[in-house]
Amino acid sequence: MLAHIHRTVVTVGLLLSLMASAVAQDATWQITDQLTGTLKKIKDSGVIVLGHRKSSLPFAFLDSGGRPIGYSIDLCKAVAQEVSVELGIPDLRTEYRPVTPESRFAQVKSGEIDLECGSTTDNQERRQQVAFSPTIFVTGTKLLVKRNGPIKNLRDLRGHTVAITQGTSNAAAIQAFSERQRLDLNFITSADHQESFELLATGKADAFANDEVLLYGMLAETKSGNQYRIISDFLSYEPYGLMYRKDDDQFGDLVERTFRQLAASREIVWIYDRWFLKTLPSGIRLNLPMNAQLRGLFQMLGLP
Repeated sequence: MLAHIHRTVVTVGLLLSLMASAVAQDATWQITDQLTGTLKKIKDSGVIVLGHRKSSLPFAFLDSGGRPIGYSIDLCKAVAQEVSVELGIPDLRTEYRPVTPESRFAQVKSGEIDLECGSTTDNQERRQQVAFSPTIFVTGTKLLVKRNGPIKNLRDLRGHTVAITQGTSNAAAIQAFSERQRLDLNFITSADHQESFELLATGKADAFANDEVLLYGMLAETKSGNQYRIISDFLSYEPYGLMYRKDDDQFGDLVERTFRQLAASREIVWIYDRWFLKTLPSGIRLNLPMNAQLRGLFQMLGLP
């Protein structure tokens, strides 16, 4: 009798296991059939392509071995992990491709990259072309000048030369400010922030317009804080986000879910602290605590 019951239990268990497997397989097929946009592209290729900046410390930059690291990179990795789980691809491959301020939008729109991991401002104009994750940082445009140079404040700018990086909202902000105040500024445009900084360092420009946090990052990285200083109030409001293709609701929902999970578990705070409060791989430390505005945005996502 006991042997019969045992055989019955084993048989029922085997049938339930087979049924569960069939249901799971059907669900996978159903999910695959319903995939669109970025998730379908990743499912078909087995690869998620992350675009990264090379010199936007601490958001996305290269370590001593030339590998992309940073705050935005870690957030993109969290999204990639959620994609791996969603699609049932435990060995999902991550590929990194460099982007510049000028090329990043075209690379997202064309499908060359699936998610841009950098220091890109989310604004209404750009949302006509692409979509953004929840805000990852809040900063604004300020000016970097030489400490012993002729410019002490905004009034001293008149007629001088300002370095700007092509394709950035900072360029638009300082150009609009110059027109409003009739400062008659001259502008030199470069392809990347590092090149813009070099224009200031070599005396080809008298100031460099960039987001405050990136300026602090460059001064820390180059250990040149005693040679330069940051002036002006914020000339613009710059909320950063991770960038992906527009009108891609499936991928957008996954990105949103990832951020809510990071906030609820407080992991998003640990990631922030790693790059803004703790010592970076190069040995420098920014010491930039999370401001109340960003913390409030994270709390709206579920941060305790």
